[in-house]
Amino acid sequence: MYIDASAIIAILNREAGSERLTTAIDNGRGKLLISPLTIFEATVGLAKARIGDAGRKTTPAELELACAAIRAFIEANTLREIDITSDIGKRAIEAAARYGKAVGHPADLNFGDCFAYACAKVHHMPLLFKGDDFSKTDVAR
Repeated sequence: MYIDASAIIAILNREAGSERLTTAIDNGRGKLLISPLTIFEATVGLAKARIGDAGRKTTPAELELACAAIRAFIEANTLREIDITSDIGKRAIEAAARYGKAVGHPADLNFGDCFAYACAKVHHMPLLFKGDDFSKTDVAR
């Protein structure tokens, strides 16, 4: 299963519904993937979520703390970091053309979402996420 940044942030912040995500990760041990792009997105997203002030910018120290939390999560859950290949890049562009913000699709996938989608598709794995954006695509949970 490919783990999206939204799932990691929800789990680490103990958001509503995170129990389902934690259970899915526990059940998928040994078959869990993540990429550097998702690690970046989860780090920035976690830092922003933890400051709780939408108008305030994060500090380098807050980003470092968030990155450490993400790395600890990856290690604790034995996620395997994959490389972003040219095939994944091609699939991300296809995802943007089909489901992206730029084309006005209801899924409204952004840059990180398109790459998470592509990683799941290229590796023939379901995608674990929070929210409803990916449910408007053809990728399975």
